Parts: sequence; structure tokens; C-alpha cells
Amino acid sequence: MMGTLTGKTAVVTGSTSGIGLAYARAFASAGANIVLNGMGAPADIEKERASIEVDFKVKAVHSPADMTKPGEIAEMIALGEKTFGSVDVLVNNAGIQFVSPIEEFPPEKWDAIIAINLSSAFHGIRAVVPGMKKRGWGRIINTASAHSLVASPFKAAYVSAKHGIAGLTKTVALELATFKITCNCISPGYVWTPLVEKQIPDTMKARNLTKEQVIRDVLLAAQPTKEFVTSEQVAALALFLCGDDAAQITGANLSIDGGWTAE
Repeated sequence: MMGTLTGKTAVVTGSTSGIGLAYARAFASAGANIVLNGMGAPADIEKERASIEVDFKVKAVHSPADMTKPGEIAEMIALGEKTFGSVDVLVNNAGIQFVSPIEEFPPEKWDAIIAINLSSAFHGIRAVVPGMKKRGWGRIINTASAHSLVASPFKAAYVSAKHGIAGLTKTVALELATFKITCNCISPGYVWTPLVEKQIPDTMKARNLTKEQVIRDVLLAAQPTKEFVTSEQVAALALFLCGDDAAQITGANLSIDGGWTAE
């Protein structure tokens, strides 16, 4: 895919670590300039931003836009357009999680998850579409989840938001179908990220299990392959969606979940 995105710009929300950073690096490897977004220690963010420029000979900037604030989301898109002349690829990836029985679920956690995991995608798409229509090309990719297709208990807000992302994806795809702009969502299962890795020692202690047992019986219970999806695999799928071969893939929900949702 070298050079397929040369001269184009990708905005990736929640891209200072994990899957989002893998997306950013994949697009940069294909020649795109990058707008990173997300939280973290400024020194860590700067390290990732600089390494994208050095490794791939593209330009990268960081937007500190808060995904709960529609005005800041619009400013992030404007930053990309002002800095690089266009925003050609938008990946809505920012997300948070909270786990609780429904009757104890804090309303403010519901509001935050809907805002960050669902509404932010709406605001980003709304801001980016006029420029894409004007240029006659665009790629919108939403990170959904296996939970866009199936539920798990105690994740009311997250599952609702991800089902919402799948619906938003279809609607936007239909609206933009004749403008050479595609809109798809990717639905990963359990992805091996620092976030997941950090949970393992606590779970070992809480359940009195070995690391291997935690991975197999707790984390990967849902995934028939008994293997994690990698961030790089998710990013490779996103990069494919940006190419000419994917021009007729739109409105799709692409599972990458080791067979989870096949059951």
C-alpha cells in the first residue's frame, strides 16, 4: 500500500496509543499526513508524533480536542484542513468503557460513553463531509466492536453506543454513495493492547488463575480462535478500505474478531 495515500491527510481520534496509534502509523506508511488526537503525557504524545514523521517521512500534528465537545471536534477537522489543505480520511476511534449492572449504572457514565463513543463520530463526520464532497473523494472509518453486533452483560452504554455506530455508518454510507466517499465500520474482538495487558495481573489475583488461564478462560472465552486480534491487523483492514479496491465497500460492518460473532 506504499504511496496509496500520498498527498492525503488522515484524522484519527483516540490515536495516542493502542488501535488508534496503529491506524495512524498505517496511514502514514502509505504516505498520508496525520492529525493525531487523544490524551496522555505531553512528552509521550510528542514522542509518537515525532516518530511518525521520522519513520514515514510525512507530517504529523496533534489536536488536543475533547471528544465530548462538538466545537473542539469541528476545530480538529479545521486544523487538518488548514495545516494540510484537506482531510481525506477520518477515523472515529476514541472510546471509553464502564461496566456495571443497569440499575446501578451511573447516569453520568452513560452520558460520557454515548458522547465519546457515538456522538463524537457524528460531530466528526458532520464537519468533514463538506470538504470531502467538494474534492469528490473520502474515506470514513468508524471503530465499532463485536459489541456492535452482540451484547455482553453490564455494558449497557458501550453496547448501545457501538450498535449506534453501526447504524450511523449505514446511514452516512447511503447519503454519500454517489460522491466517491465510503463509510464503513470495523468491529474488532479482543485486541492485545496495553490496556488489556495491564488488567491481567489483577484478574490473576482476583480469580486465583495463572496468566495462561486468564487469557484463555476470561479474555478469549468469546473468541473461537483463542488468539487476540492485533492492532496492526485492524489497521491493515482500515488501510485496505482506503484503497481503490475497496471503492465499492460502503455501509459495511467488518468483523475482525476471531469468530466471536459467528457463534
